[in-house]
Amino acid sequence: MAHIHKDMLKKPAKLPSVTLNPNAKLVLEKRYFRRNLDGEYIENAEDLFWRVASSVAKEETKYPKSPYKADDLALEFYNLMTSWRFLPNSPTLMNAGTELGQLSACFVLPVGDSIEEIFDAVKHAAMIHKSGGGTGFSFSRVRPKDSRVGSTGGVASGPLSFLKIFNTATEQIKQGGTRRGANMGILRVDHPDIIEFIKAKEREGEFNNFNLSIGLTEKFMKAVEKDEEYPLINPHSKETVGKLRAKEIFELLVRKAWESGDPGIVFLDRINRDNPTPAQGEMESTNPCGEQPLLPYEACNLGSINLAKFFVPNKENGEAINWEDLKRTIALAVRFLDNVIDASRFPLPLITENVRKNRKIGLGIMGFADLLYQMRIPYDSQAAMTLAGKIMQFIRNEGRAASLTLAKERGAFPAYEESVFPAKGEGPFRNATITTIAPTGTLSIIAGCSSGIEPLFALSFSRNVMDGERLVEANIYFEEALKQENAYSKKLMELVAEKGSIAEMEQISPELRNVFVTAMDIDGESHLKMQAAFQEFTDNAVSKTVNLPHEATIDDIRNIYSMAYEHGCKGVTVYRDGCKSVQVLCTGSSENQKPEEANTRIVKERPDVVFGFTQKVHTGMGVMYVTINEVDGKPFELFTTIGKSGRSITAKAEAIGRLVSLALRSGISVLEIVRQIKGIGGEHPVFQKKGLLLSIPDAIASVLEAKYLQGTKTSSGGGYDLMKQHCPDCDEVLVFQEGCHICPKCAFSRCG
Repeated sequence: MAHIHKDMLKKPAKLPSVTLNPNAKLVLEKRYFRRNLDGEYIENAEDLFWRVASSVAKEETKYPKSPYKADDLALEFYNLMTSWRFLPNSPTLMNAGTELGQLSACFVLPVGDSIEEIFDAVKHAAMIHKSGGGTGFSFSRVRPKDSRVGSTGGVASGPLSFLKIFNTATEQIKQGGTRRGANMGILRVDHPDIIEFIKAKEREGEFNNFNLSIGLTEKFMKAVEKDEEYPLINPHSKETVGKLRAKEIFELLVRKAWESGDPGIVFLDRINRDNPTPAQGEMESTNPCGEQPLLPYEACNLGSINLAKFFVPNKENGEAINWEDLKRTIALAVRFLDNVIDASRFPLPLITENVRKNRKIGLGIMGFADLLYQMRIPYDSQAAMTLAGKIMQFIRNEGRAASLTLAKERGAFPAYEESVFPAKGEGPFRNATITTIAPTGTLSIIAGCSSGIEPLFALSFSRNVMDGERLVEANIYFEEALKQENAYSKKLMELVAEKGSIAEMEQISPELRNVFVTAMDIDGESHLKMQAAFQEFTDNAVSKTVNLPHEATIDDIRNIYSMAYEHGCKGVTVYRDGCKSVQVLCTGSSENQKPEEANTRIVKERPDVVFGFTQKVHTGMGVMYVTINEVDGKPFELFTTIGKSGRSITAKAEAIGRLVSLALRSGISVLEIVRQIKGIGGEHPVFQKKGLLLSIPDAIASVLEAKYLQGTKTSSGGGYDLMKQHCPDCDEVLVFQEGCHICPKCAFSRCG
């Protein structure tokens, strides 16, 4: 349990109050507010933001040339955050002003080729996860599977075997006691085990604590273009041990991305071309969501500016943005993030040394889609992409100007002289990097804005609240636009919530349909071009998902990957809607296959011996016996028999049992099965002690629910979509953006 430091700056008698939207209140209570040993809250929103502002501002006292007094700066930081113009990354909000004091989100650890180095990395990752950070690893130094191990005379087990150990260790550690850790695993495309690594997530649930990416080189990409072979290099011996056709590996990458979204790709040469300190070595990995390349044993703290707050009404084009206010905010945010470096207590001395040597920060944005809505600019237009470049160039230039100012007050980052900047005649800067566009899933919920540079997933959506009541929520700018056109109504909002998009809703004006687009209204090329527009003026990288409809083809994804390379992106994540909830294998050879033609689910083989139980159920069609057999404590197959009911009923009961068994053996959860068959009506409902049984499928659902779903919400409220993943905490549909499945309501994240 972390306690608030007694030596924090004195809290003013009256701080400006904090206005929270309902979702922000839920997220802060669940994940951020400090608690005592009895689990009781010991702070509210004002306390939290003062804790963060004052502890970060106190670092200003170390610098006599600063124009700020710590107390005054603390109030500036407090107002900066509580006006929702800027928020730092989650570890800073959670840990600033506490005994834990680890304030960075992004770390990269090296994985060497010896058992000692590998398990040191496991240990260090556990320490980072415990403190609230996420970790990236490259497994490219680990010798390939079946190669000789000189010290023992045995054979190596390869990178994938050790990846499993890292994944299992992560499962046991909750970040800062609040969330599970997240990882990035990268393997170079020229590693001999590359095919096995590409296929690592073929079975859903494998390596669930890792995002995986393949490190592509320019040599490989040129070999793809020329349809040539490329060499596989043993990282231990540095010898060529084989060759592969580059185009075949690229096609395998594309196919796996179509099937499950994994692995992603990163362009290693491009990342290292932008490495500001090449004398310290090569960058070989990124943080979990791919936007922050780092050297081994390096960390970075991030923060995001909410662009929605800088819109000026009744202005056109560039005048619709308050550039002066944005400039002031950038300067204050850069000072804040530089202070965080001094305030943070890192879990390893070597990380502390490297962070303070390079002083990297990552200032990014959120609320971009909301800004476009306010300016009435369609996300997938050239105007939006031009604006993206203009804004990011402004943030980069003003961020560098702020870093120059800090260098005059505090000195340049210690490794400046050995960096690339003196040769370019740039600097001296206080920070080796300044800009990063990071995921802002949780931060954007707190700030009440759109996430990062992503478009919205839905303009309106409904939630099931107490006593079965449905609450419809909508994007505030969409609501305002409808009201301006006198088109707003609750019935219309419910319809929008049902559809998610207004693209085909002719009762809404063409102008609004053109402007208020959502992620699935936008084609893949436009997603990618937007990422590239921001990347051009970003020091590090950009977290962005290229969202595609379920019907997208393999050709579509190949095109996106090629465009990412051509447009200067440092990596790309593609996600085809629904692909992770139904694991698929390609069974045909045609590259243009439709998903429904190529899909087949992996069905688990039945063991020779299984154990289970049989339950007697009285139905309106007679007494039914439901037998459920289990494997590893989970239901594996289900059989039904029903007496004195005639062949037709017996056949139907057997058919339902077989289909439920197939679903269970295919990895579909009991919850999903119950939601599909519970409540189906029949000709002869019958009352039982626990309520009314409507039919044979309803009776089967009741057995499954009683055994496996005690305390779980199973009513679907109008249908349950098997193509969607649901939040395990609040049951909302998860969305995939910025490289991760996240909950738009409670901020649950599968990436930690």
